[in-house]
Amino acid sequence: MKRNSQPGTNERRTFLKQFAAGAAVLGSGMLAAPFQSIAADHASSPDISDADGWFKQVKGKHRIVFDVPGPNESLPFAWPRIFMLTNAKTGTPENDCGVVVILRHSAIAYAFGNAIWEKYKFGEVFKINDDKTKAPATQNPFWQPKPGTFKTPGIGEVKIGIDELQASGVMFCACDVAITVHCAVIAEQTHQDLDTVKNDWMAGLLPGIQPVPSGIWAVGRAQEHGCAYCFAG
Repeated sequence: MKRNSQPGTNERRTFLKQFAAGAAVLGSGMLAAPFQSIAADHASSPDISDADGWFKQVKGKHRIVFDVPGPNESLPFAWPRIFMLTNAKTGTPENDCGVVVILRHSAIAYAFGNAIWEKYKFGEVFKINDDKTKAPATQNPFWQPKPGTFKTPGIGEVKIGIDELQASGVMFCACDVAITVHCAVIAEQTHQDLDTVKNDWMAGLLPGIQPVPSGIWAVGRAQEHGCAYCFAG
């Protein structure tokens, strides 16, 4: 963001405006539904205070961080798999590859479970369409995809679901600043309390995804832990 004479106020206002149009699709429908905690994919989410300790778990000789600021079709999830597959071809097993994926800005949508996607109309808000119907997605397309969902010419089926990548050792984190800003827009649009909305979202964070102070913070920490940088959004 560019600096100006009132960085705190003006930058926040600019950031909020970027999401106001998307959040407006929630409209009065959200007002009719109480912000009750969703029965999420897991009971509790990791604490943001654990973020530095979480980065200490990055292991392996070959380390890389994929910086994902926005939806970019399947590429943010295909590239981590390609990194591991091609390392295997040069004799490096998965357990010697340290892979971190940072979901920030508008890519934070992928950090949440299907109940959150449906309730808050993520497909419309984040401009993510279902590949088959071409309509706004109602579920996270990269969480527990059905076998054969993702295929690559010349390679065949590729397992790029978040759960599948986690099983191969890939680490995912999500930007708390972006989460807070999106929740603030929704709270303002629906005349609700920010903390209530954010608590609902955090209850729906996918298993194993670590909230971090910001995506930029995470980029720095990843590189401090020896990860090469790859822009993936």
